[in-house]
Amino acid sequence: MTRILLFSLITLSLLAHSELTLVTGKKHGTCIVSGYLTGKAGTCNTENDSECCVTGKLYPQYNNSPPVTRHTLAIMTVNSFEAGGDGGGASACDNKFHSDKELIVALSTGWLAKKGRCLKNIKIHGNGKTVRAKVVDECDSIQGCDAEHNFGPPCACNIVNASKAVWKVLGLNPKMGVYNITWTDA
Repeated sequence: MTRILLFSLITLSLLAHSELTLVTGKKHGTCIVSGYLTGKAGTCNTENDSECCVTGKLYPQYNNSPPVTRHTLAIMTVNSFEAGGDGGGASACDNKFHSDKELIVALSTGWLAKKGRCLKNIKIHGNGKTVRAKVVDECDSIQGCDAEHNFGPPCACNIVNASKAVWKVLGLNPKMGVYNITWTDA
């Protein structure tokens, strides 16, 4: 009985501690977690190995991104901007779907800058090459786990979600899924 009670007290202590670590303002790299979204599973298109939400799992949310410099470090992921693709709903900047053959990207919420970068070009550097791509969408770092977001979790704070065309110009195989890049405003 004493062991069970001790185990229960330790478990409660750990639960209380873990809940305390879930408060806003926790640093994650160069971004600050602004909250947590409780996952809800649904029909998720895994076309580009997209992550799908798990019911009850907590996903970090970010309303900020690292500062943009001449060589902003980012993680490039592959995304479909076409209707029915893994990108979810229509693009946030123009409420349209786009061909994956276009040189286009979605930026994490903080980098989209309240849509201030919408329909503007950015320069992406990776694999020894450079490409200009148009910002057409938000890689939502706050919302997710719903139909509009393909039942995927919120994006990290440092994501450039690129079309397959961007990957190809950089000489990269989109099946890699993720690649470290730098980018800047064009």
